[in-house]
Amino acid sequence: MNNNSAPLTPARTAAPAHGGIADTPVPRLLTAAQLRERGIPASTVSAHCRPGGPWQQLLPGVYLLHRGAATQDDLLRAALLYAGRAVPAQRGRGSDRPPALLTGLAALAVHGFDSVPPLPSQEAFDVLVPRTRRLRSTGFVRLLRAAALPEPERIAGLAVAPVARALADAVAGLPGTGVVRRVLTEAVRDGHCEPGVIVAELARARLLALPHVVGAVDALLAEGRARAEERLYALVRGHGLPEPVWNVDLRLPGGPHLGGVDAYWPEQGLAVELDTRAPRFCGSFEDDAGFEAGAAKREHLERLGITVVHLTPRGLREAPEQQAVVVRTALMAAEDREPAAYVVVLPR
Repeated sequence: MNNNSAPLTPARTAAPAHGGIADTPVPRLLTAAQLRERGIPASTVSAHCRPGGPWQQLLPGVYLLHRGAATQDDLLRAALLYAGRAVPAQRGRGSDRPPALLTGLAALAVHGFDSVPPLPSQEAFDVLVPRTRRLRSTGFVRLLRAAALPEPERIAGLAVAPVARALADAVAGLPGTGVVRRVLTEAVRDGHCEPGVIVAELARARLLALPHVVGAVDALLAEGRARAEERLYALVRGHGLPEPVWNVDLRLPGGPHLGGVDAYWPEQGLAVELDTRAPRFCGSFEDDAGFEAGAAKREHLERLGITVVHLTPRGLREAPEQQAVVVRTALMAAEDREPAAYVVVLPR
């Protein structure tokens, strides 16, 4: 193909090198290597990208086969093409995994977050690549390197990092507690992921020691507990379970304080606790003393004949029917055992 040949555009089809007729539509975006595979030499590419030409170069080695302005979708896909170009073909297990993922604020925008800047206002898109890639950030692409890429999610054909990983990569560059708090709490409030998963990613990225992240994580855990309590209310009322007393402290008559529970059925001697603790490895968010105190409380209640059922936010969100069966079974089992010790129930 020479410089005088008809330009290759998304509306046309490419003829194979042997002269036959191809019927495969041409994508809007192609890399230099993909153009070479289609028999188009570098001189033709350069000619088509001159001012007034039918193509334009968006990034090194990445071309938009269209004269008009690039769309946001074009830019995102170009970023992934640039970061993934020149990667040798993989074979065997994992060969279908993409070589690069959108992450950070760009990924959160693709996930549908309202608390992050819209894509048109973002100066650069963060793209996660393996540490061994020999590429540099350029143009509107900012490369972040990792020893191993997380399992990707596909949204509108784009390879995107999971929300928790995208949050950690975004938080590393956000300036203050307010904006970090808004992003983290939206992730929990809108059901993207559980607080513990987010805290684990922040810990992996060594961000938990930053003062503006500490305050935001406190708000994140509070938001996670509030959402879990709402789901617990909905579970009891939506599955026809008897109404408990909510959020109470238990105390022996004239004796010591036994601790608080999220729901309690006095007649059955059944307590439900939501396990909304942050992972223990996160240092100040769950110390050994707090963990041991919680275990001691549960053991004390069970010695008094009070059954303690533990529910997790994830279980309430993903499998409420199963959680309802657990609670219902525990209520029915209470009829076949000795009555629990009498305890004083106080609001907390």
